[in-house]
Amino acid sequence: MSGVYSVSQINRYIQGLFTRDFVLSGVRVQGEVSNCKHHSSGHIYFTLKDENAAISCILFASRREALSFRLQDGQEVEAAGRISVYEKTGSYQLYADSIRLSGRGELYERFLERKARLEEMGMFDALYKKPIPPYVQKLGIVTAETGAAIRDIINVTSRRNPYMQLYLCPARVQGEGAAESIAAGIRRLDRLGLDVIIIGRGGGSIEDLWAFNEEVTARAVFDARTPIISAVGHETDFSITDFVADLRAPTPSAAAELASFEYDAFVHQLMDTETALQRALEHKAVLLRRRLSLYQASLEKYDPKRRTEAMRKRLSDLRGRMSFVCRSRLGHASSELGRSGSLLLPALLGKLKSRRTALSACAGRLEALSPLKKLSGGYGYVTDGEGRPLRSIRTVRPGMDMVTRLRDGSIRSRVESVNEEG
Repeated sequence: MSGVYSVSQINRYIQGLFTRDFVLSGVRVQGEVSNCKHHSSGHIYFTLKDENAAISCILFASRREALSFRLQDGQEVEAAGRISVYEKTGSYQLYADSIRLSGRGELYERFLERKARLEEMGMFDALYKKPIPPYVQKLGIVTAETGAAIRDIINVTSRRNPYMQLYLCPARVQGEGAAESIAAGIRRLDRLGLDVIIIGRGGGSIEDLWAFNEEVTARAVFDARTPIISAVGHETDFSITDFVADLRAPTPSAAAELASFEYDAFVHQLMDTETALQRALEHKAVLLRRRLSLYQASLEKYDPKRRTEAMRKRLSDLRGRMSFVCRSRLGHASSELGRSGSLLLPALLGKLKSRRTALSACAGRLEALSPLKKLSGGYGYVTDGEGRPLRSIRTVRPGMDMVTRLRDGSIRSRVESVNEEG
């Protein structure tokens, strides 16, 4: 290779060398993430470094679907891809195809996978969270017998409420068999009918806290009938039991604060409540006395005996008034009756005389029209044998019975012949 070359030619040549290199075309690099930037385009730009060196890296947006966690500074990862030259700047970088957590990152990846699975099962659901009683008397503790956690819990509870009963169930909180030991301690204390159980330990690495990420521990917490406070590690540490427990505390000391109440403050509160109740009772007694007085006055006003006497008096007055009115009206009626009687007799006599005169006139007219009077003058009243009047010879037939009524009797005869006049 001789002569003068442009920058582009040189960079392109170096890029070809990288491309033809078998190792660089498919390499896996391990290091700590730094300068991580999530671009709006979806690409992720970051640097992988160790104690002595660093290399620029990029993960294109099209490859982000294979990333099962959020990439951020401080993570120990393994990035697989190819190393090539960025021709524009002449710098080489790792073009990552996939990234996974390594070392501590592997545990963290397992933590995320287990957390997602248990959450999908509903073990973190608020529906199953039990409330922490406000006044805890019996407190269970599952932790190491000689660790800092139990000392912190004892110090806090003895300061806040020296009368609280503590039940310690020693358990391994680190290493092989720790998860089973913690789960057994939870089940044992859960059978004692305590108010609250604290599980936890002091800070440490993710490996040290791993027993609280095991599923056997999570299930023991979820199945417990007693409310459980999880206090694992420092404030920035999170474990699976923190999500399953009924309450998460950042530290064991904070858990003791949440589980206990200040006895002195409680006593003062009781005294204040007693004073308030006493005042309320006194005020209530005053109100009841006033109400009793009103009721007594009302009873006296509406006393049946008094009302009966009043009604009797009123009835007597009404009787007197009624007797006076009746006597007065009766006297007036008697006077009116006397006056009416003196006027009624002449009127009746006059009316009677008028009626007698009219009756005599009617009797005269009736007598003039009486058939008997006509019969006495030589006339008769003729009927057939059945009493029907005969008004024309056309209704008479020879041989027919006929009755003639005179003034002093009747004659029954039979028709011999009928002669029509004119």
